Amino acid sequence: MNSPSHSGSDRDEDDGIFLEDDEIDQEIVVDDQDLPDVEGDEYSDGEVIDETDDSLHIFTGHTGELYTVACSPIDATLVATGGGDDKGFVWGIGGDWAFELQGHKDSISSLAFSTDGQLLASGSFDGYVQVWDISSRNLKCQLEGPAEGIEWIRWHPRGHLVLAGSEDCTVWMWNADKSTHLATFAGHGGSVTCGDFTPDGKLICTGSDDATMRIWSPKSAESIHVVRGHPYHTEGLTCLSIGLDSVLALTGSKDGSVHAVNITTGKVVTSLTAHTDSVECVAFAASSSFAATGGMDGKLIIWDLQHSSPRCTCEHEEGVTCLSWLGASRFVATGSVDGKVRIWDSLAGACVKTLSGHADAIQSLAISANGDYLVSAALDHTARAFEIAEFK
Repeated sequence: MNSPSHSGSDRDEDDGIFLEDDEIDQEIVVDDQDLPDVEGDEYSDGEVIDETDDSLHIFTGHTGELYTVACSPIDATLVATGGGDDKGFVWGIGGDWAFELQGHKDSISSLAFSTDGQLLASGSFDGYVQVWDISSRNLKCQLEGPAEGIEWIRWHPRGHLVLAGSEDCTVWMWNADKSTHLATFAGHGGSVTCGDFTPDGKLICTGSDDATMRIWSPKSAESIHVVRGHPYHTEGLTCLSIGLDSVLALTGSKDGSVHAVNITTGKVVTSLTAHTDSVECVAFAASSSFAATGGMDGKLIIWDLQHSSPRCTCEHEEGVTCLSWLGASRFVATGSVDGKVRIWDSLAGACVKTLSGHADAIQSLAISANGDYLVSAALDHTARAFEIAEFK
C-alpha cells in the first residue's frame, strides 16, 4: 500500500513540524513500560497472526517439540504424548492431571496402546522400548536390543506382543507380559521407517528407507516376500497401511508414489501416481475400497482403489504430515505444516471444518475411542484436543 502524501504548500516538508504550539490542546506523557513489546521486525511485514483456538483442551506439560500422540482404545479421554524433550506423558482430556513416562534418554518417537488398553509402549531414539501398566501407572518393563533409535511401535491385534522398527535396519518383537525377546527380523538395507502386523495377526509388513517392503512370518522371523524394483518405489518408504481384510498393503514413498501390494503374493497390484512430492501418510478407509494419501505437495488425495484413480484432491496451503479417517465415516482429518487440522468430506472433496490453535507444524493425530475427540501433537510444544462428535 502507498503511504498517503502531505500536500500543504505552507508547510516545510523537511522540518518535521505539523502542528503549531497554539494548536496543541493537551500533551500526554507515555511511560516506556506502557508500550507493547516489539521484537525485531516480526510484525513489520503486515502479516496477520491467527490467534483463533478451537481446541477444548491444551496439554502444555512438554518443554520441546511433540512427535507422537496416541489415544486409549478403551478410555475416550485418555491420551499419551511424546516428543523431543525425551519425555512422555499420559493425561486426560478435560482433566488437570498427568503422569510422566520417565527413563528415556532421547526423543520419544512413537507411542502405542495395546489393543485391550491395558499397556502403553513408548519407543525412543535411545533404542529402548518401555512398557507401562496403565492401571498402576508403573513401568512394567524395558525392552532392549536395537542398536539405534526406534522409528515406530505396534502391538499384535490379539495379544501383548510388541513390534518395533529401528534405524539399525532391523525389526524386533517382544512378549511384553514376560519381558522377553521373541524374534529379530533382519534383511532391510536401511532404516525401517514403517510397519505393522496384519489385522488377522498372521503376518508382518515392514517398509524401509532402502525402497523395499518385506512381508515376514512372525513365527519363523523369515522374509516371505521382498517387494522391490519396477514398478515399485524408487526411493525410501515413509508410510504403510494394511487393509482390515489383511489382503492389501498400501505404501507411500519419498518419490511421491503410492503402491498397493497383495500381501499373499507380494505383487504390486496397482500404482497410484498423482503426488508431486514425498508422500507422508496413507490410510485405508474402513471399506478398503477407498484410501487416503497425504503429501508434502499439500495434497490429500482420496483414491478409488477399484479403478486405481483419484476420487478427489483436497488442496492445503502447505504439506500434509498426517491423516486419519474418522471411524467408519466418510470424513478424513489431516494435519499440516501450517499448524491447522482440517476435516474433509471424502465424497465431496470439500473441507467442512478447519481447526486452529497450533502455532507450528502438526506431527501426529489420534482419534478417541468413542470418536468424540481428535488430538493433535505439534512442534509448538503442545497437544490439543478438539471436539469432532458431529462427524461420527
